Amino acid sequence: MSRKYKFHNQSSPYFVTFSVINWIDVFIRPNYQEILLSSFRFCQNKKGLILYAWCIMPSHVHLIIGTKKQPMQNILRDFKSFTSRKLKEEIASYPKESRKEWMTWMMKRAGLKNGNNHNWQFWQQHNHPIELTSGNMIHQKLEYLHFNPVKAGFVKHPKHWKYSSADDYYGGKGILDIEIIY
Repeated sequence: MSRKYKFHNQSSPYFVTFSVINWIDVFIRPNYQEILLSSFRFCQNKKGLILYAWCIMPSHVHLIIGTKKQPMQNILRDFKSFTSRKLKEEIASYPKESRKEWMTWMMKRAGLKNGNNHNWQFWQQHNHPIELTSGNMIHQKLEYLHFNPVKAGFVKHPKHWKYSSADDYYGGKGILDIEIIY
């Protein structure tokens, strides 16, 4: 098994981060973010993905996930494969995308260098899943995930970042259904 998907205990929650190749800031446009949100919803409803916490940053995604059905590595593989294809289509067809040629060139270049792809690569290959085996680990990763937009200077408080589960953890109702974990 490659080093990109190592989920040893399917009954534990995991912290996972995956990034766009070359850390390209793709998720600055709502239409690109919505592709991820729709895919999260699909994986929740059809594949048994449990989302405990999530955050979409401009160039990467943080998740705390679990599963009720399929193995997490399969869900994540399918999620990344599907979103890669959909985002490629959206970038190519979005008339307001001023960086279209540059992003397409970067992703084609990365795909040609990687034998696992066919002329295109959107996501970096490695996710480094971390099994969360204690309450302290869960708290630390929740804090890291939700404060990432604050640390980056995008918002002053985690609950103000629309594309994360922080609002759920501060008593509000976020834009995705999640299971609160403490």
